[in-house]
Amino acid sequence: MDKTKYLAKRNEMLQRAENFINEGKIEEAQAIRGEIEKLDKDFEDAAKEMANLNALHKNAVVLDFANKSLNPVGSQSLDQLNLDGQQQAPSKSKLTNEETETYKNAFAKNLMGLPHSNTERDLFNRINDEYSNALQTSAEHTVLVPETVKNQIWREIGELHPILDDLAMTFVPGDLILIKEENPLKNADAVVETDEVNDDDDLDFGELHLTGCELAKTITVSWKMKKMSIDAFLAYITTKLAEKMSNGLAKWVAEGKGKPGAGDTWKPQARGIVVALEAEATTPQIVTYSDADPVTYKKMTAALAKIKSGYLKGAAIYTKNDIIWNVLANIVDGTGKPIFVADSTSGGVGRIFGLVVKEEDAVSDGEILIGNVSRGYAMNANENITMYQQEFVKARKTDYMGYAIIDGDVMTTKAFALIKKS
Repeated sequence: MDKTKYLAKRNEMLQRAENFINEGKIEEAQAIRGEIEKLDKDFEDAAKEMANLNALHKNAVVLDFANKSLNPVGSQSLDQLNLDGQQQAPSKSKLTNEETETYKNAFAKNLMGLPHSNTERDLFNRINDEYSNALQTSAEHTVLVPETVKNQIWREIGELHPILDDLAMTFVPGDLILIKEENPLKNADAVVETDEVNDDDDLDFGELHLTGCELAKTITVSWKMKKMSIDAFLAYITTKLAEKMSNGLAKWVAEGKGKPGAGDTWKPQARGIVVALEAEATTPQIVTYSDADPVTYKKMTAALAKIKSGYLKGAAIYTKNDIIWNVLANIVDGTGKPIFVADSTSGGVGRIFGLVVKEEDAVSDGEILIGNVSRGYAMNANENITMYQQEFVKARKTDYMGYAIIDGDVMTTKAFALIKKS
């Protein structure tokens, strides 16, 4: 039953119930009320199920962050590089399964200050010498992270922040230039005759330059912690580094300041989505609200209307937990029905208009970011995760720093909309 038929039937039943009351037929009116309540429940259940089905049509299956990274045409794929994506000399042979496990143990023992066997020491030194030579670096404390450990860090990074899990990230060594079309629908209505030459100059193409920004996060471990087993220690280090690196990376994607200009004092960062939207003249992709003019059904539809056709498929709604339950969950339509459908099976906490609502702490207080991150934002790691360590003997502690060179920027602002408090 569609909404029009539902409302018509409901109004007709209400009128019948009122007539019975006016005639003093209370039992008949009560029976009609029971039918109305059943009709409301049936319609609400049908609406929820339809929203669920629509979301399945619109949203692709979310893959784990570590396994859905991309390699543009002309770059080496991860399985073509030694140690899964690290910038190695291509002539070196891949490690065997036995060597991979040996290097993992050697890596852990190096972090824990444990002695190596001869085989572990030789393999560890050879691989890290090759890595340093490939990067032309003389850093003494850098250590190549094993494939399994590195992938686990990336996987946990994606699990900690939905906005990162939705990224289609690339791992291309060095600077990366991506071609983007500034106005993809400019010539959509143009007709090219068979004897005419298409004017390529009419197409608006631009370039997105992704260079490199240092993402470096440090954790401190007491020497007592090194008494763990190797597997437990690696799991602990992986989780702690993933937590810190994911917080920094997610903040970059949402609100990174970009490259500093003259007079700016911050270090280079990837440029965030919100920063790109606020930088546009007249801020066409932003809807504002205030205490006197709160977020309503109309403001939500106004924000969705700002996203260009084609980008809504795969889009999501990102905001903090308090906004989800204090604002979004209380928005109602013209009939007084909430538009938020609670659902924890879709990769978020619920849906609005078929879009998954995801709790994302990287979004600032009071802001609701809507958009297609996988298609509207590009991020490249031109140097994958390495690890540095430094010992502090007097304090009996060790610092471990996860380090990567990453850059990102918005491919098109038309893939996003922002609702923010004015």
